[in-house]
Amino acid sequence: MQVEKSRISNPIDFDKNGRQAGVLRAPLARNTSAWGVIEIPIISVKNGKGPTVLLTGGIHGDEYEGPIAISHLARTLDPAKVQGRVIMIPAYNIPAVLNDTRLSPVDNRDMNRCFPGNPKGTFSEMLAHFLDGYILPLADVSVDMHTAGHSADSALSTNMHYLPDPGLRKKTMDAAAAFGAPFNTVFWGVDEGATFTSCVERRGIISLGTELGGWGRVNIEGVRIGRRGVDNILKHFGVIEGEPETQQRDGSAATRHMMVRDPAGYSFAPAAGLFEPTKVVGDAIEAGESAGLLHFVEEVDRAPIEVKYQRDGVLWMSAGPGRVARGDTIGVVMRDYDEALAAA
Repeated sequence: MQVEKSRISNPIDFDKNGRQAGVLRAPLARNTSAWGVIEIPIISVKNGKGPTVLLTGGIHGDEYEGPIAISHLARTLDPAKVQGRVIMIPAYNIPAVLNDTRLSPVDNRDMNRCFPGNPKGTFSEMLAHFLDGYILPLADVSVDMHTAGHSADSALSTNMHYLPDPGLRKKTMDAAAAFGAPFNTVFWGVDEGATFTSCVERRGIISLGTELGGWGRVNIEGVRIGRRGVDNILKHFGVIEGEPETQQRDGSAATRHMMVRDPAGYSFAPAAGLFEPTKVVGDAIEAGESAGLLHFVEEVDRAPIEVKYQRDGVLWMSAGPGRVARGDTIGVVMRDYDEALAAA
């Protein structure tokens, strides 16, 4: 299928051996720069024969662990030790990264709800189109690194959608185990059809996401897991030599596979207010247990509302900012992966 021409220019010859580093140039006319561009760093390391691993970070601008981990790999990966190709884009949505926001300051869009994109659309749609149409077809494996940003905190985890194809599902879960985060969450999201993950999966490519922290800060353990994880992925697929190292700090030796199967895993704020949580990510949860209190500090005599969890399991996501709006997710509970329930 022919891809509509992109407006973004690319200096990298992906068929060339060795290390190449350059910038994608995405046009952005402004009042002060009619022919202005936004420059996006991109690195390709290729040698010998082997699979292509695509590593992306910074699709949301307030998620830091992925860009740090990918940038480190981009600086240190020795082409002579590679068998295959590694394409690294540490901070793809540069306007949002520099603005420290989830949404792009250019068009106020969430880029991860713009796929497969449009080369003649908004800036975020143009970026999505180039990544989906020009970079993704080169990949055998995609690892798109995220955190919960300013909106929440997350238990350190990889994640994936439930895949109907049992062979691809197993390969993806094996890759998640090799990445070596404490958890891997198979989930059915609130709004997933226009995400990058969905585009990867539609092409039959192995797709992993990450959630390595949040609350608007750099999670030290999240960076460690992220750096180790990208190395582990390259080892797992034979791009570099070695065995994945997956032991957790608590001594457990393996990733725990989890799932968020239905809406009962999500708890939402029933009103706008100041949320006081009772649990932190990684805590065990029981159905009916208090998730926290929603306070109305601007109304002295109004009693707080208690929000309860609907599902037994482990807290995957917890609300980040204290003040929440009605309909904001204040908690997501995951439970141990069950193949029969997942397939139902």
